[in-house]
Amino acid sequence: MRTPHPHVHTAHCHSKAERLAEADALVQDKGARFTAMRRATYDFLLAQQAPLSAYDILAKLEDRLKKKLAPPTVYRALDFLLEQGLIHRLETNNAYLVCDHPGAAHDSVYLVCTACGTTQEVDDHAVGDLLQAKAQAYGFRPSKQVIEVQGLCQCCR
Repeated sequence: MRTPHPHVHTAHCHSKAERLAEADALVQDKGARFTAMRRATYDFLLAQQAPLSAYDILAKLEDRLKKKLAPPTVYRALDFLLEQGLIHRLETNNAYLVCDHPGAAHDSVYLVCTACGTTQEVDDHAVGDLLQAKAQAYGFRPSKQVIEVQGLCQCCR
């Protein structure tokens, strides 16, 4: 069994420039293109402490880029970033956040503060292994697993 690895936002461990360079390398290794809109969306999400909906991202990107954007443009960028493993989508509130360790296969639990919205990604293989074993015992084959725990963060308690 693997050891749980709680990981506080990598953004605190690496600079934004390092995160963008890492994303560039991951995208290139997969033979994909990191277009200007995809990069702008990822760059914007790197600075966020709480997950945002696609429409919040759209509005804030329009402000940041000083131009009107069509919703499908942002959705396509988000879909690309999801496919590349650079971001995650929280299911309960349909919001997006940067992956703390892109390029590495991992099972994550998201601790979501219901007061301030801050979300922490906790990489814990033991939880994923347990769920996989339980599903297998019932003859169930999961295709996707998202675990979100809602409560209050240390600051809001």
